[in-house]
Amino acid sequence: MGGTGVPACAPCHRFKGVCINAVKAASRAQGRSLWVFAWRRFVHSKKGVACLVVIVLLYGAGIFAPLLAPFGYDEQDIGNTLQAPSWEHPLGTDRVGRDMFSRILFGIRTTVIVTVAAMASGGLLLGITLGLISGYFGRFADSLVMRVGEIFLAFPDILLVILIAATLKPRVAEWVLRFEQLSGIAGILRSGLVDYLVVFGALATVSWVGVARVVRGQVLSLKQSQYILAARALGASHFRIIFRHIFPNVLPPVIVMVSVGMGAIAGAEVMLSWLGLGVQPPVPSLGVMIFDNGNIGVLRSDPYLLVFPVLVVAAIIFSFNLLGDALNDSLNPRLR
Repeated sequence: MGGTGVPACAPCHRFKGVCINAVKAASRAQGRSLWVFAWRRFVHSKKGVACLVVIVLLYGAGIFAPLLAPFGYDEQDIGNTLQAPSWEHPLGTDRVGRDMFSRILFGIRTTVIVTVAAMASGGLLLGITLGLISGYFGRFADSLVMRVGEIFLAFPDILLVILIAATLKPRVAEWVLRFEQLSGIAGILRSGLVDYLVVFGALATVSWVGVARVVRGQVLSLKQSQYILAARALGASHFRIIFRHIFPNVLPPVIVMVSVGMGAIAGAEVMLSWLGLGVQPPVPSLGVMIFDNGNIGVLRSDPYLLVFPVLVVAAIIFSFNLLGDALNDSLNPRLR
């Protein structure tokens, strides 16, 4: 208790004239209020909630495709080829009598696996980690990360993905075939594991650069803040400062980028499969379905073979893009 009767900070640590305890308390309160405010804004955004519901339904259908699909994705009924939508086959059947509804569900599962794996390994793991290291430590680490990123940015994204997938896929398939012959384990190639690895590996290779640049910019701004200076004065380690104080504050722009990036990755996966470089039969893929039925003859005689896969792809990409806009509106502190 001071002479004026006003309680003081106990203990009151100061660094460059700033009360460290007050800064930390204000930082924690501001962090909580920001996320609460962002959530309240988001739930009042009709387009954001609607897009989130669509994404959850589509991705949930893909994840639980083995349980929801009424038929196997390669189960054929030769007596019911090119059948129009009916009660038994809600989205019709293809040229060899396979149920289109089941194949679209498994095609969505392929999109789920590729997009989540590519974003988790490339956009999040590599992008955030390299961005934090580059922005916080600077100097050699910053120059190295940014120069490597600029090399990747020198090529168009889709062209680089096509180049990587076309180069790696035959070699990886050859290695897996040799492994099957030596180990006696069969069915790895047929399961589509090689296609999954090549596609999400190629997409992850190019998806980290944008996230790393955004995270680096945020870190360069945040590391000069008073609460970071206070943490250093208290002897906090670099690891604690990065992941306890800086990382939570770079999440809002990263969340927005992830939402928009998921739509871009989904579109790239469909394009790779359409070009024959992605997931190929017998594993279902929405891109392969569009490629197999992408001609005017099918559109005139059996339009459901093309329309339904295209609508699903459009719904995924469109929903992710609008969700990104809604998240940006909700997480932007300038709109508060």
